[in-house]
Amino acid sequence: MDRLALKVPPVAIMGIVAGLMWGVSRALPEMQNLASVGNYLALVCFVLGVLIPLLGVRAFRQAQTTVNPLAPQQARVLVQTGVYARTRNPMYLGFLLLLMGWGFLLQSGYALILCAGFVTYMNRFQIQPEEQTLRQLFPESYPAYQHKVRRWC
Repeated sequence: MDRLALKVPPVAIMGIVAGLMWGVSRALPEMQNLASVGNYLALVCFVLGVLIPLLGVRAFRQAQTTVNPLAPQQARVLVQTGVYARTRNPMYLGFLLLLMGWGFLLQSGYALILCAGFVTYMNRFQIQPEEQTLRQLFPESYPAYQHKVRRWC
């Protein structure tokens, strides 16, 4: 497993990307075509970006399993209901939506491009190691769940 795998809290990665987005938005020109709809799109992304992860945390709490993204080996139950019936990673999806909302608020298409970097990093250093652990913990049910439910949405 890679040195970075499961080492940096996902919320810290989101913060780093948000900071980079702000820097890019200041260094490169605004995109005027985002100005007219950017605030509305930002609001939608922010609302969904908070709601979806909260539903994920609630489902984990109800199942009495860990919410700690750095310790997937502590999972006691494979949660497949609620928001987890639609996406395997509602918390990370929420972080992505928050970043997208931030990009729209900044009115920077260039900053929005950094969201792809967030997804790439999360897939490689957070989600793939989590999935490997969950396949070991739930060898029959997790592969079936992966086949049924998409990673992001």
